[in-house]
Amino acid sequence: MQVTVNEVGGLTKKLKIVLPKEEVTKELEAGFRKIKNDARIKGFRRGKVPRHILERTYGQQVRAEVAEKLVQTTYFDAVEKEKLDVVAHPEINTPVFEEDGSFSYEAEVDTRPQFELRDYKGLEIEKENITVTVAEIDSEIFRLRRELAPLRSVEERAAQEGDIVIVDFDGFHEGELMKQVHGENVNVDIGTGRHGEEFEKKLIGMKKGEESSVEVDFSADSPNPLLAGKKIEFKIKLNDIKERVLPEVDDEFAKDIGEEFASLAALRQHISDRILVQKEQALEGDISDRIMQKLLEANQFEVPSRLVQYEINEYIKQTEDTLRRGGLSLESAGVNRAEAEDRYRDTAVKRVQGDFILKKIAEQEEIKIQDEDINNGFARIAKQYNMTVPEVKGYFKSRDDMLPFISELLNEKILKFLRNEARYIPATAAAKDEAKQSFNAGDEEAGEITDKNETSGE
Repeated sequence: MQVTVNEVGGLTKKLKIVLPKEEVTKELEAGFRKIKNDARIKGFRRGKVPRHILERTYGQQVRAEVAEKLVQTTYFDAVEKEKLDVVAHPEINTPVFEEDGSFSYEAEVDTRPQFELRDYKGLEIEKENITVTVAEIDSEIFRLRRELAPLRSVEERAAQEGDIVIVDFDGFHEGELMKQVHGENVNVDIGTGRHGEEFEKKLIGMKKGEESSVEVDFSADSPNPLLAGKKIEFKIKLNDIKERVLPEVDDEFAKDIGEEFASLAALRQHISDRILVQKEQALEGDISDRIMQKLLEANQFEVPSRLVQYEINEYIKQTEDTLRRGGLSLESAGVNRAEAEDRYRDTAVKRVQGDFILKKIAEQEEIKIQDEDINNGFARIAKQYNMTVPEVKGYFKSRDDMLPFISELLNEKILKFLRNEARYIPATAAAKDEAKQSFNAGDEEAGEITDKNETSGE
């Protein structure tokens, strides 16, 4: 086997691999023998078909199968021979059976970036003190009251914030009906923002049976791509107004929330404990973001283009999947694929850089995933999605299914190590926001397209 390595640019290299005639002939002969034993051609007994007939009938098929086998059996040997530290799958160019009987193909590969890891222990990280306020507990109590409150129709007054109204609506842009901006008997909880703050505000003051036409200007960064940057005229009919009859806040209210709460004080303590856990989990995530931001600032290096493109493709795929569930495509939602890829590229680069940095820390600190870590990961997913652990394991049947999961568990373990090694100082709100926005910009962009539910006839 002859291997030639050419520099394409950066971390990308092109390997030309040439296999000798003897090896190629051996594989072709084996391929035609297999076909000969199985081939059924009129006029010939099974196993007695002449080679030139097989060549004419099955030659293309045999060569395609042999080419695939030769690539699979020689690519890794070629990489090992040249001592290349390859990441991601190669791009294999069309293999060629040469006239002299040899076989050649080209493999374009990306290699692992080499960089000197800067200081990562004892990072100075800003950290907030966590407290739970009475106002936060009261706010959760109010939310629970709203959930338990029965509804009654209102006849004598107009809609106001806090009401649930049932409406029909159609959206028009520049006088043209938007078929996807349509709803019948849609429940709108005024003040929640689930159907867009501007839309909900326009419903305040309308009475049962009233029809109205209102215009809403949607900003260019509106979460709904159908509406973003457009002035939409909504023709609305308000079918009903319902108000909540809020229960009294007392011990009986607590018991209605759950049997385990014997008193209002017990419920309030439970709420306080739950909010504290949520804040601690959120802070843990924020600290991890700040650590990653510092590591990225200290370790600048080129990353493999294929891994970056993989991240971008995954982001686009998630966006497409979410839109498809709503009956939309990128095009019908007004999302330009090329522009979306460009917006996400910087974040994709940071994600790839971050993963290389974390894995290098794992190597230096000998941080590894144990069976206990995997089992804990299964148990966490089971709890999150109300499943059994065996059910969760059923989703991880193959090695390809497990690898991303194990990689994620390893990154979590490395970040926990880094949080324990960090040196903490009192935080400022500005620093917290800056770190989160910088490292999670891509998540926020994805959320703009996929997460929020603004008025669209859903």
